[in-house]
Amino acid sequence: MTEEMMTENLPSLESATALELAEAIAEVLDAKKGKDIKIIHVEEKTVIAEYFVLCTGNSSTQVKALVGEVEYRLEQRGATPYNIEGRDNNSWILMDYSHVIVHVFSRESREFYNLDKLYGDSETVSVESKD
Repeated sequence: MTEEMMTENLPSLESATALELAEAIAEVLDAKKGKDIKIIHVEEKTVIAEYFVLCTGNSSTQVKALVGEVEYRLEQRGATPYNIEGRDNNSWILMDYSHVIVHVFSRESREFYNLDKLYGDSETVSVESKD
């Protein structure tokens, strides 16, 4: 079965909840070999989103590829980001899906900005790696 056929069988995300969208994003990141993927419920901490999805890429090339794959796969399912910031530096790229903000970091940027610690007392949704 081709990747396109697998995507065609997946439900549309147009009316998905924020958590369903975050989980779909995490699945794409995991399938593309993203590392240390976390879904953090931040609704009580910030007004900008309900969930953050955090992910680490092993290189600037992988960071860019992870973002490209999320954008491509979610558009196929009816979800388009409102904005994507940071494509020029490839060490921290932010994707804005309104209620879900995706942060794809290089290892160095993830350690430096440490959103994991900043939102450490927020509820984290378990992300099971398919590896």
